[in-house]
Formats: sequence, C-alpha cells, structure tokens
Amino acid sequence: MAKLRNLSITTPLLFAFPLKSEWAITPIDPAAPINSGGWEDAGTLKFSRGFVMAKNDANFLYLALDVVYDTGNDNGTNDYFWLSFDYNRDRAITSNVDVNYGNYPNYPNKLGIQKYLGPGKWTGITVPPKSEVVQEFGPSPNSDTSHRIWKFKIDLKEINVALSWPLSTPYTYFGFRVRSSNPAFTSDFPGNFYKDFTKLRQLILSRKPSIPSTDLGPLVGSIGLIPTTKILASGRATTDPGYYVHVQNAAFGGTLNLIGNRTKLQQLWAANNKKYKVEIAAPGGSYTKLISNWSNYRWTGSTYALESFAPSSYGYYQLANPGIDYSIDDLLIQFPTTALLPGLYKIKVTFYVGSGYTSIAAEQELKIYIDNHLPATNIESVKHGANEVSACAIETIGAAPDGLTFRITANDPEGNLRGVSFYATYGAGLSTSIYSESYSPSMGNWAGFTNKLIPVSGNWRPPQSCAYSFIVVATARTTNGYSYIGKNSTHRNLTLLV
Repeated sequence: MAKLRNLSITTPLLFAFPLKSEWAITPIDPAAPINSGGWEDAGTLKFSRGFVMAKNDANFLYLALDVVYDTGNDNGTNDYFWLSFDYNRDRAITSNVDVNYGNYPNYPNKLGIQKYLGPGKWTGITVPPKSEVVQEFGPSPNSDTSHRIWKFKIDLKEINVALSWPLSTPYTYFGFRVRSSNPAFTSDFPGNFYKDFTKLRQLILSRKPSIPSTDLGPLVGSIGLIPTTKILASGRATTDPGYYVHVQNAAFGGTLNLIGNRTKLQQLWAANNKKYKVEIAAPGGSYTKLISNWSNYRWTGSTYALESFAPSSYGYYQLANPGIDYSIDDLLIQFPTTALLPGLYKIKVTFYVGSGYTSIAAEQELKIYIDNHLPATNIESVKHGANEVSACAIETIGAAPDGLTFRITANDPEGNLRGVSFYATYGAGLSTSIYSESYSPSMGNWAGFTNKLIPVSGNWRPPQSCAYSFIVVATARTTNGYSYIGKNSTHRNLTLLV
C-alpha cells in the first residue's frame, strides 16, 4: 500500500499545520482508483472523519477527501461535499470572489462551482470548464475497509494560484464539508469554515517537478520548469505538448529562476565546491557579474520559513545545501529581467574548486532571448461604409448586408506574438468574436500585423441593438519558465442600433 506523508492535526488552529501538496509527476485521472498509484506520496492531513490528500502539477490541484468513516454505500447525492477556497487569500469572505465547489444537483460525478455572497450565502451554481470530481467507494491508502472517497481535479486558475509567484511559495486557504447519510454525520473542516474564513487551513502547493534527467542541462538544469536543453540557439524555448509547461518558440521575461541539476549540485556539495558566480552579457557585450538578492522558503517540518540569499561583497554566491527541503529546490539565482532591453543575452554560471577563485569545478553558458516589451494594440479605425465612426457615437445599421469594417493592429517587433483576439462585449455579460489568430511554429518569429482590415470582405453586423465595447487583446509568446506572461489590450465603445 502506498506510503503517505501524514501531518496530523494535534495543535490549536492558530498553530495548525498546513496541508503540503506534493508534486504529481504525471497528471492524475480522477476516474482512476485511488489505489492505482497516482496518489502515492501525496501530502496528507487527518480530519475527524478521514483524510484529505493533495498533489499538484503546473496546471491542476489534485485533492482527495478520503472519508474513511463513511462506510455506507448508498446511492444518489444524499452524501455530498462542499469545497471552498479563499480566492484572494485575505482570510475573509469576499462577495462574488471566493469560490465553493459542490455536487451538481442529482449528478454525484458532476462538479458545480459557485461564488460566495456572504457567510453561508452563494450565487447560483455553474459547471467549471476544466475542473472535475469523481466519487469512489472502496479501499484507499488510509483504510482497507470500503468507504466514500471524493477525488478532485481543480484548475489552478479557478482558485487564483500560480506556480510562478516570485516572492512567495504558492498557496491557498481551503475548507470543506462532507456529509454521510449512512452512517449519519456532517463534518466540517475546520468547523463553520463557510461562515468564517479566518478558520480556513492553508494549503501549500509544490513547484518541484521531477524533470527527466536526460532533459536537464549539465549544471543549470532548468529555468523554472523549462529544461535548459529545450532552449534553442535563438534563445527561445520549445517544449513537448504533453510537458508541464508547453511553450512554442518562447522568449523569456519577468523574474527568472535558474535551477541547478540536482545530481551535479549534490556532487559539488560533497566535494566542498560550493562557491559560484553568475555572469550576464547583453547582446554584443561582454560578461559582467549578475548581482541579485532573493528569498526562498525552507521547510521546517511544520511550515515554510523565509530565508534570504545574496552574493558576497565580491559578487560570489554560496550553494544552499541540496539536502534541505526548499520551496524551490536547487535554486541558483532568482533575478528580474524587466529592466533589460529585448535581445539575445548570454548567462554563465561557474563553480570553483574549494574556496579559490581560479580552478573551475563546473561551468555552463546559456543563451536566452529576453523580451519584456508588450505587443502593441490599436483599433485604427471603425467605418460604416466610407465614413469613420468616432468613439461613443450612436450609429444606426441598416438592413443586411450593411455593417461595420475595422482596421486593427497587433504587432510585436521582436517577433514574440502569441495570439490576437478581437471581440465585442455587450448587454449583460454577452460577447461575440469578430477575429482571432494564434501562433503556430510555421510562423517563426511572428510579429503580427498593422492596420489589418477586418473582415477581409463584407461587413460585420451586430447581433442586436445595444452599447458595444470593441476589444483587441494581444498576448506575448514570453515565458518566465512556469507559464506564458504578458498581454496588452485596447478598446473602443459605440452604441449600435439595428
């Protein structure tokens, strides 16, 4: 049976241990039995009626409510759950922001989502686009007696968690209810959580994937989650479609984490070769020392404690012990790139033998294309026939084929455009797509377009008489090693009468 890491609740709430999620090397299918291996080594907390288990990857939180006390295999949805998350992590219920998951009415294997309106009050329920729930009745890693199990696959975006946070380990606050009709009980964890978010328990997510050793660089194994072997001579990265972070010909930007090859760092540590320097060279320039201060979170056994790192007065760094559990293991340097001009940079990491400055123990040079410029967006013109329609105008559209034409710009001179979306919003939450285009590798370094006619032929007609906001959004093909970052948008408002 799988061995689990148990963190029992034995202390008052003020000092309660968090639930520490572990990395899911492969995505967990909620439909697979809980004993099939996917939940092995999951982070675990005990509650009054069972256990809650957690794993995550770069896209999903995999959570299991293992209700070992619910041994009655009754049908229907009289047995149910609530699962709440503090979306903005302020330990208070925020109306129309914080979320609660539950059974979709009459469908135990269909997930519903709603937002809090206040303590114990919610909006109507809808179906989340990516999150899932599957109910299981059987044995688990925590009990050989068959019992109720709820298994979740929660989209991290729905609970406002991102592994790319540079200044904090990713976390959320959560609480849940499980209800059983046979035997009869209702158990809240923590008690009355749905009325008082100060009682919610912290859930700390992992951002320590197991990257195949064949993909890791010899010294600098990865930038964030992207192996350095996946960075091409152009300084842009491409990863496989099924990888944690799928990027295509992506430049780098934002705050970057250079993460060492674990095996190599262990060898350097054992040989007492712990001193290293990091250098950077601008396009066409020579190397200078890259000086940066950063913080990493060290696991103490009950929580993460902040630990600061900085170079010596001579610009050299000391390797952190690879045997210590950090929020970001094997972190060599964390540095912001927002002040750097776009272009192909060289970065070099050099480890020295012992305490000297001359004999090199290990060295690696990287080339990365850095681009923090956002794509330019503009609605160049809106025309009704041959006449320009000014912003805030009230325009009457005649019978078909009468309508509007547009000219729009979505341009990235560095060639790092990822996608363009041009659409209109109107009425009560309604929208309609007008034009979109997405990157494909055949486009190379795609710069987009300027003053493009939309539609190419004919006219665009509004669905109904209403006030419209026309919006152009351009996203950047730039990554911080964990996800794509950067977008720009513009809009123009008109009232159209049909």
